[in-house]
Amino acid sequence: MMILFASNHALFSAYFQADFFGKCIFFGLFALSILCWIVLIYKTHEVRKAKHQALAFERLFEKNKERLLHFPIKQQKHPFAQVFLALKQKTLEILNKNHFFAEEKEIVYLTRSDLELLESHVLTTISSEAKRLEKNLFILSTIEKLAPFLGLLGTVWGILVTFSHLQGGAGVSSNNEMLGGLSTALATTVLGLLIAIPALISHNWLRNSFKYIASDMEDFLYKLLSTLEFQYRKPL
Repeated sequence: MMILFASNHALFSAYFQADFFGKCIFFGLFALSILCWIVLIYKTHEVRKAKHQALAFERLFEKNKERLLHFPIKQQKHPFAQVFLALKQKTLEILNKNHFFAEEKEIVYLTRSDLELLESHVLTTISSEAKRLEKNLFILSTIEKLAPFLGLLGTVWGILVTFSHLQGGAGVSSNNEMLGGLSTALATTVLGLLIAIPALISHNWLRNSFKYIASDMEDFLYKLLSTLEFQYRKPL
């Protein structure tokens, strides 16, 4: 705790000792840090929510799979519900079409081409849901690359300020400005890395989490298709 307090004190001290351009660099780094944590917290909440809703919806599916196209479901925004609704709507559309062309009292079935059409249609929905989940994830990728360079800019600027005052003489005021330049150089480097490292880790974790969710949606699709095939495919 004392080390953390000391490090925070050192960073704020370096900020107040910096010149105007140095303060702008610090401000940019602080803004990146805040943005990084906002995106991380929001996306982490999305991951947990999606996983919880997926488990709940799969349990609902298992209870109602014998009447797959007839159990009521409200319009829900989570990915698994969207997959099911896309499949249900397209299946009913195909069955209505087949019923229109069928002879009177003939039982309506789904053909192999119908099932392939359903698979293609719902895979498009899964792709859209995956893109929706990954929306704004590029912000973390941008921060992990930008923060070290912004920190490096502060390093170069701080060293430049220090050398500038070394050439101008060594009065009391000049010494304070030299120390300000050195503290800017070191603090911006540290701050840039402290921002980039969590952004890198969280970006990779979130990207993998969303890939797993997309994979789970595909598995759920094939589970739905196998149930439909069992219930509606024409017997040989």
